[in-house]
Amino acid sequence: MTLTRADADYVRDLVRERSAIVLDGSKDYLIESRLAPVARKNGLGSLEELVFRLRRERSGPLHDLVVDAMTTNETTFFRDVGLWQALEDKILPDLFSRRAAQKSATFWSAACSSGQEPYSLAMMLVDRFPQIVRTWNIRILATDLSSEMLGRAAAGRYTQLEVNRGMPARSLVTHFRRTGAMWQVSDRLREMVEFRAINLVRPWPFVPEVDVLFMRNVLIYFDLGTKREILGRCRKSLRTGGHLILGTSETTLNIDESFQRTVHGPATTYRPK
Repeated sequence: MTLTRADADYVRDLVRERSAIVLDGSKDYLIESRLAPVARKNGLGSLEELVFRLRRERSGPLHDLVVDAMTTNETTFFRDVGLWQALEDKILPDLFSRRAAQKSATFWSAACSSGQEPYSLAMMLVDRFPQIVRTWNIRILATDLSSEMLGRAAAGRYTQLEVNRGMPARSLVTHFRRTGAMWQVSDRLREMVEFRAINLVRPWPFVPEVDVLFMRNVLIYFDLGTKREILGRCRKSLRTGGHLILGTSETTLNIDESFQRTVHGPATTYRPK
């Protein structure tokens, strides 16, 4: 299945309008490879038919499926080991000390994809800070643009390949149970995570006050203006002393100077000045 130049441009414009993700002209092969399964699942014989329906209907479930398909959902459990070590050794102990009087802490996994990041955090809290989990008000909010990914994340069911990627064997035995060919996350972890749909480039339906905001490998897909807008919203969401965690190739430098870069051994976070 191939796209004409005009149809590829239409898809790029659609994806940018709905998600602010910028697909340059070199990404036509990516558009074709990701939209071919969408066309087949919807009984369409070609990408030309798919784009024709998109143009005709203007909005609807098919448009959502196209945007979902073009959104990168690559993630693993405990992705970037150095970050999780820094969270366990430094960031979380400091946070819990700072919030001791309130006995509450809020975490937000933005662009949570299929849920590995918020569940990794929940596992770390239960295993390393059990007293905090038992006695504090701990809130883990997980959001994503894709309703399909949110459904998968809320279900908490993972393949053998997915749990093999980053999951320590002890965590797997402790927090998952085998159900046929899949692994099911424990009810305890599922109850700790609250899943909601949020499109980060649209007006946010709510602005939570958070202590740690994970927004990893998201900004790289946006233009400069969109990055600045999103970082401004992140800054307003962070409590005093809070941490914004970006991907290893991302930064606030030369984008939003109201953040201070803070190094924690192998990891870096950004804190409002």
